[in-house]
Amino acid sequence: MISFIVPAYNEEKYLGATLASIHAAAKEAGEAYEIVVANDASTDATVAVAERGGARVVSIERRQIAATRNAGARAAQGDMLIFVDADTQVNGPLVAEAVAALRGGAAGGGAPVRFDRAPPWVRVLMAVLTPTFRLARWAAGCFVYCTREVFEKTGGFDERYYASEEIHFSQAMKRHGRFVTLRSFVTTSSRKLEKHTFGEMLWLLVKLAAGGFGSVRKRSSTTFWYPDKR
Repeated sequence: MISFIVPAYNEEKYLGATLASIHAAAKEAGEAYEIVVANDASTDATVAVAERGGARVVSIERRQIAATRNAGARAAQGDMLIFVDADTQVNGPLVAEAVAALRGGAAGGGAPVRFDRAPPWVRVLMAVLTPTFRLARWAAGCFVYCTREVFEKTGGFDERYYASEEIHFSQAMKRHGRFVTLRSFVTTSSRKLEKHTFGEMLWLLVKLAAGGFGSVRKRSSTTFWYPDKR
């Protein structure tokens, strides 16, 4: 069975469409599945939207994406895990391809990303990042898949990090088997990018490159991902 794990913090606006896409994709792929929404201290109607959307809700209060994903995975029952962000939509070919990779012996992997809408500079940025992630065999955080066995062997997402946890998890997966980047695309929201200019994003990348992964162990350094004070 596939367990779709959706981390969520105040996602009432996007979550319904995400859950609908998961139901449709799993049914198109012809696979048994469940949806687990890991609700991380939401103060809006996220839980109600999740329950109406046919998901099982697991509660956590960490405000950290790695811990939230891990909580959802620990509560899941499937032998195949697919992590989907709450503002991301999947499709049948994508899910079928992930399942085929896992059944073919892969440890896990990711998928190339498209944004639902974005300024032109984002398309330029993605033209660089997409082949970079494929060459490095890194999963983008909005869609990561693996076997239950590999998740348990790696210990899941590294909770020392507030960002880049998907890259560390990708590296860990590769130590336990083959990493496969799918051909099919996943579609995610450009909401974070729309709040920033190209210059701001470039400066963010420069700071991350200069500070290394150690710089994202502090919440104060990751306001792009955690814009609120909590």
